[in-house]
Amino acid sequence: MSIMEYNGGSDCVAIASDLRLGNQALGISSNFQKIFPVTDRIYLGLPGLATDVTTLRDRFRFRVNMYTIKEEREIEPETFAHLVSSTLYEHRFGPYFVEPVMAGLSKTPSGGVKPFIAATDLIGCLNFAKDFVVAGTASSKLFGVAEGLWEPDLEPEDLFETISQTLLNAVDRDAFQDKVVTRTLKGRMD
Repeated sequence: MSIMEYNGGSDCVAIASDLRLGNQALGISSNFQKIFPVTDRIYLGLPGLATDVTTLRDRFRFRVNMYTIKEEREIEPETFAHLVSSTLYEHRFGPYFVEPVMAGLSKTPSGGVKPFIAATDLIGCLNFAKDFVVAGTASSKLFGVAEGLWEPDLEPEDLFETISQTLLNAVDRDAFQDKVVTRTLKGRMD
């Protein structure tokens, strides 16, 4: 079952990012991917230094594949969050300059799903959240907007609108927050 088949009620999760890559005021690219699918139910956002984003994307893909081979099952979001945390902690004395955000759907004992979101700092300290997480260079600005717009138990379209407005309201900065349905918004490109 794909993550795209889950919809409705409070059993949805979202992760979003802009596609800009820059160095202070210098725009380098307007098509730099920062969100990556890990499994059908887990997405990983990696705001931070571009070289570390690419390195960690490949490292996490390798570790998830090894987990799948060894355990003969798909990794759960909670387990993946701990894998991310331990990977970053291994490099605590020479850290990767990224603040990973994980969004996904966890299986419940009753067979249903529940939203899962977590974030870490650059040495792997986990933050499990019930509402939302923000990361990146504009996280303080995004946090205020997200706090004003987010409500519990949003329907998928309302969650999409909330996350879109949160991200677009920080368009003057490199920004990151959460989304799961893959849609592309066109905003200012300057």
